[in-house]
Amino acid sequence: MAKESFDKEIQFLRLLVLTSGAYNRQQFAKRLGISVNTFDKTIRRLKEIVQATYQQLPEEQGKEFSEGLRYNYYDSADPMLLFLFRAKSLKESESERLSLLLGALGTQSLTALELLDCCTNAMAAHLPLPDEKTIRKDLKYLEEVGVIRKIGGARPYRYAIRGELVQELTEDELLDLYDFVDVMAGTQIPSVQGYLLRDGLKKQLMRSHSEKHAVEPFLYKYHYHSRILDEAHLFSILDAIRKHRKVRFLYFSPKAEKSYASQNTNPLFERKTQGKLEQTLPLKVVYDHQYGRWYLLSYGREGIRKYRMEGITQFEEAEEADPVWFAEKQQELLEKLRYSWLIDTGAPVTVRVKFYNPGDGPNFIKERVLLQGQWGQIVEEDGEAFIYEITVNGTTEIKPWLRSFGSSCEVLEPIRLRREMIAEWKEIRAYYESV
Repeated sequence: MAKESFDKEIQFLRLLVLTSGAYNRQQFAKRLGISVNTFDKTIRRLKEIVQATYQQLPEEQGKEFSEGLRYNYYDSADPMLLFLFRAKSLKESESERLSLLLGALGTQSLTALELLDCCTNAMAAHLPLPDEKTIRKDLKYLEEVGVIRKIGGARPYRYAIRGELVQELTEDELLDLYDFVDVMAGTQIPSVQGYLLRDGLKKQLMRSHSEKHAVEPFLYKYHYHSRILDEAHLFSILDAIRKHRKVRFLYFSPKAEKSYASQNTNPLFERKTQGKLEQTLPLKVVYDHQYGRWYLLSYGREGIRKYRMEGITQFEEAEEADPVWFAEKQQELLEKLRYSWLIDTGAPVTVRVKFYNPGDGPNFIKERVLLQGQWGQIVEEDGEAFIYEITVNGTTEIKPWLRSFGSSCEVLEPIRLRREMIAEWKEIRAYYESV
């Protein structure tokens, strides 16, 4: 599908997760910035993918898309992620061709012309027949992504499936690998490739008649849907950083009323978008593990800018930047982030906090502060408490971390932060007073 449709489906799935079906069709379409007709077409497309992913889904549960997503709680990370890549990936004719190519190469190595004959003979009647140039382009793509390899040094080249990973491991080894990938994909970042590898291993194990309980022995769920959804642009941005290229995109801030805008192709029905066209030089990508958010830090006309990756749509690369200038801007960013808890570039301020020890048993408070406290230091300590000190760019980003310690933490300085924390705790306490 077109890149525009991919952006639309990302925002569609994000709204579905965040609102849990609270919007009706008109509200959903308005929030996305599309027509109700386009919304209905997107629903139909995603329902098709639900049925392809969950062929065992009972008919009555297939009626509601949101029910399809929640059908299997522990496995819901699979469709949420794989919906995107399957929905984005290919046109119907491309999907048919690649399936035929991989099916033909499953048992033997073949040349491009032999594969052309296979596709021509087996292609569905309503789809256009490929030519040699198209087949060679498909083979080049499959080779680049590591699915197939060339064998033999002389022309005509023969192609074969790269199946060493699953062919050379025993079933027990595959199960061990699946368990490892399953845990890592659910707990580490980035996670997209891990989930895709997990899906491939799972299919291979099920093909070898492994019992389902053997393939899925762990019942746990640890992932952020938004983190997975935002990875759609992550590797494109990292590639642009590696090549020192500027990027263009339509950006919707978290405060915007809309999160997406369709591309205007008909001047009679042109709509004014609430997104902002941006051209900027990407310098760094940062992940906020507390909220499960990705951020792009870049340099543009207004200097250093920060973007939430969930608001980036219609992403594309622009011209290449001068490497020396790029290095200067990257160094400038690093200097601004020297005292940043995450991505704050405000004025440095020294935060002084008193942490109270838990009493008998292991001192998990001190262990956590030493583990998560970044470059801060313990400057005073006695049997009951210790004083922790750190210089950060503003106090906004460190507040959630301090708040998470509850009554084990007391802010001493700066006085403004102390008053803010007191006011917030009073507000929270009021929520739990007797009615």
